[in-house]
Amino acid sequence: MIATMMREETIDLSLPAGFITRPATMEDLEVAVAVVNACSIEIAGEPEWDPNHIRIDWQSPTFSLETDTRVVLSPEGTVVAYADVWDEAPHVRIYSMGRVHPDYRGRGIGGVLANWVDWRGRQSIAQAPEGTRVALFQFLESADTVSQRFLREHGFRLVRYFNRMIIAMDAPPPEPAVLHDIQIRTYLRGAEEEAVLLAVRDAFQDHWGYVAGRLEDDLQEWTHWIENNPDHDPSLWFLAMSNGDIAGVSLCAPKTYEDPEMGWVDTLGVRRPWRRQGVALALLHHSFGEFYRRGVRKVGLGVDAESLTGATRLYNKAGMHLQRQSVCYEKELRPGQELSTLSIQD
Repeated sequence: MIATMMREETIDLSLPAGFITRPATMEDLEVAVAVVNACSIEIAGEPEWDPNHIRIDWQSPTFSLETDTRVVLSPEGTVVAYADVWDEAPHVRIYSMGRVHPDYRGRGIGGVLANWVDWRGRQSIAQAPEGTRVALFQFLESADTVSQRFLREHGFRLVRYFNRMIIAMDAPPPEPAVLHDIQIRTYLRGAEEEAVLLAVRDAFQDHWGYVAGRLEDDLQEWTHWIENNPDHDPSLWFLAMSNGDIAGVSLCAPKTYEDPEMGWVDTLGVRRPWRRQGVALALLHHSFGEFYRRGVRKVGLGVDAESLTGATRLYNKAGMHLQRQSVCYEKELRPGQELSTLSIQD
């Protein structure tokens, strides 16, 4: 039997006496979030996970608690560790994470989760297009040097840095520059979800690591989030329109879990025909201006530190600065043709 079809019972899941592992259930949500946040607070001083958002993730139509998660329980029945794998078509970039509560480290639990993540990732190789490269990815805070060393010991290598950038506004931001044939407006909920998604997919084809998934899967995920996210505010989704076409988008959230007084730019992208015309900066200034009018003085976003489209330079120009950095690690599961975007020429 080939490795990608191994049964889970064949991998080493040997835990300390009295500890057990099993798939997560919805009843585990609060304690699993608490485990991840305990690790995040230790490293970054802030919680990483919003329970409401994780509930939406766990109920996603493309995610299965049974096959895509594992928790570790102590002899007392307490969840002390959590791992998951996000794997969508075309199954060539598989995202994973694992956390062990600080009070339970040094007992081999992390190694067990790493074995499960590796095994689970390899189950997807058979679903990837023949001859394509398949890799497993994990993100960590750059300050978490212990976990980074752990990943390297388990076959991962550092491939990318990502920046969390913020702006603190003590005065109204500049008005968006007047652009020829461009008008910025909010999106129409219930009528433009697919159009916005198509624009985002088009804009992000030049971002490092982008792989085009199935449109129907992406739209299902998109709709699921819009309908179930209590923080979704359609009045903060801005579209730059050009003669009826979406030239670019700035899709914002009113707050972040770790800092309810900070607004967040979830997605900022401009499609190729409208780049280098000031559209992105206009969208950013428009977004900052709306936050300022609402009394929000801090706004943040995440960006590839080596952005292929020059996004980091744009954000610096807009007055944003680095708050902290995260790292992306990769483990190749199968060599082959690379389907993801690695350079702007792709």
